[in-house]
Amino acid sequence: MLECVVNVSEGRDAGTLAALAQACGPCLLDLHSDAYHHRSVLTLVGDDEPVESAVRDLARLTVALLDLREHAGAHPRFGVLDVVPWVALEGWPVRDAARGPTTNDRATSDRARRARDHFALWAGAELRVPVFLYGPERSLPQVRRDAWRTLVPDAGPSAPHPTAGAVAAGCRPLMVAYNLWLRGGDLARAKAIAAAIRSAEIRALGFALGDRLQVSCNLVAPLTVGPAAVRDQVGRLAEVERAELVGLVPESVLRAVPEQRWAELDLAPEQTIEYRLSHAGDNSDWCGR
Repeated sequence: MLECVVNVSEGRDAGTLAALAQACGPCLLDLHSDAYHHRSVLTLVGDDEPVESAVRDLARLTVALLDLREHAGAHPRFGVLDVVPWVALEGWPVRDAARGPTTNDRATSDRARRARDHFALWAGAELRVPVFLYGPERSLPQVRRDAWRTLVPDAGPSAPHPTAGAVAAGCRPLMVAYNLWLRGGDLARAKAIAAAIRSAEIRALGFALGDRLQVSCNLVAPLTVGPAAVRDQVGRLAEVERAELVGLVPESVLRAVPEQRWAELDLAPEQTIEYRLSHAGDNSDWCGR
């Protein structure tokens, strides 16, 4: 299977979000929206061709409906279709094809890279949106830092789309997006905590969202440093009001945490990729086997 976790620069308009979700069809397993960040994360999973087709449908509508010039949100972005990462999955419970134990790992994980490259060429040609690639070549933080400075688009026009900006299209292993809301303090404190926990396994940013503070994390090796570990790291530096999972986790990440901590960490079986796949499989229209 392929997973594609599309990040769009819209987190407030319910009608627009409903239209974007509908464009994904039965491949959509989850939609997470945040009004402060003005951003939504749509998780699509299924067989390769249906997922690639659904992501193209979502991309078309996103570029047609959203205008980056009217966007104001806390999260860094340089496009309305901001990030389009592809992940190759295999087995049950699901695991990264890139990290799996089979002898066909390389061929399987290359499926994500091919899907990324196909999408980039398509988006550049049909949507006329410049696309920057990340994955083996460079990281997403590098793209955000270097785009339009020392880095030119890998596909599409050489200048930003007037309303859609640009796209970062990637291929990567399974990752967990995870937010920790703090009680008290100021923006400088949130940024200092984000900097203190940042590592090869944790990408983190500090935000002031309304009158509240958040440390927003990407756990890029969640079986090494997972939700419990990062919550405890932040908890040693500040009082944590609550945790927030963004999107879904593989079941292996959930099972690595003692069940008595699930509620505290905003984890539950219903928030796993496997649970959603099991229930999607009851739908004859679902885009998987």
